[in-house]
Parts: sequence; C-alpha cells; structure tokens
Amino acid sequence: MRESLNPSPLSRLWHGLRPDWSRTVAARRVAAAGLVLLAAVTALKPDPSATEDRVVVAARDLEPGTELTVDDVSVESRSATTTPDGALTDVGDLLGKTLAGPARRGEALTDVRLLGPRLAEAAAGPDARVVPLHLADPALLDIVRAGDVVDVLAVDSEPIDDVTAPRVVARGAVVVLASGAADGPGGDGVVLVALPVQAAIDAAGASLSQAITLTFH
Repeated sequence: MRESLNPSPLSRLWHGLRPDWSRTVAARRVAAAGLVLLAAVTALKPDPSATEDRVVVAARDLEPGTELTVDDVSVESRSATTTPDGALTDVGDLLGKTLAGPARRGEALTDVRLLGPRLAEAAAGPDARVVPLHLADPALLDIVRAGDVVDVLAVDSEPIDDVTAPRVVARGAVVVLASGAADGPGGDGVVLVALPVQAAIDAAGASLSQAITLTFH
C-alpha cells in the first residue's frame, strides 16, 4: 500500500521535532569558535594583581616634623596607574625619617615628602642643601609654611654706628619645614629652607652670629 502523500499531523510533528544535523553541527562549530576566542581574550587580559603596586601610606593624619614610626605608616596595594613617582615601598626606608609636610591618612608617601637630599633637590635644584634657621622673631613661625619662597636676611648683633640695616644673605629660599610654635621670645622653633650649596653655606654661617629674619615673595 502506497504511503499517503498527505502526511498525518503526527508525522508532521515528528519531522518538526527531529534535529537538523546540519544545523546542529554548525551551531557546535560556532560555539567552539566562541570558546576559543574567549580563551584567547582571557589569556591576553592582564592579571589585576600584576597591575598593582605595594606602597607605603600614612596610617593616620600626620603633621609636619613627625619622626615616623611603625604606628604612622602601613602598606597598601594601589593601582600602578595611580602610584606617584618616587612612592616608597619599604616601611624600613621611612622609620626614623622626618616628614617635611602634612600627610592625610591613606596618602602615598614619596621620597620628596621626607627631609633629605631628594627633597632639597626637588625644592632648590641639584646639590641643594637644607639649612636650619632660628628666627629672631619667633612669631614668624605662626605664618611661615612649607613651600613658601623667602629671602633670608641677617642683622648684626652689634650695630655699627647705631645702624642695624639688614643684609640679604640668600634669595629665593624654599621653606621645607617650619617646626615649633611661637612661645614668646623664648620660643625654640626652627625653619628649614632649601638653598643652592653656596647660598646655604652663607645662610648657615650668618645664623651662627647674627639675628635672622625672612621676607616673603
């Protein structure tokens, strides 16, 4: 008996459910190609941990002149793209060093934030020196700030012919630290300034025998 040319509903349903092997093979090939591409992208994607730096940061708000201890600093991971140049990575490099300026909690500490050759060079150029100055007027300590540009003036302690005109010892000194509050005439504050080597020698020599004051730029 010949098969009917008009398939029954059941026959049509069977043909609709039967998988099309050609389409299945193509779908498998597309899926395989997608997996290969995903694997390649994953392999090329940088490891997040490889793009981070371990840097030393302030563990709390710090004031200028702080002599750093283990309680003042900690180590954190930071994105390499946001890590500042000169960021310090070893806590041991900071212990006992003096902080030249204020630092907020979590701030990365760099080589120019500490008193030393790097700070002097950054402030006043190669071969610069940092000079401590005791000021004749301690009240200046209330207004002088790190980063101020000043001229250093000296006045002879013994006036000549009753004339006490000051002389300029050094120009364009950069204040790197002002330490100690003004407690009247006996205040024992000090201002550290960065100067080129010869000007630094002149200022240091004048401070041994003459009253020192500053003028601000």
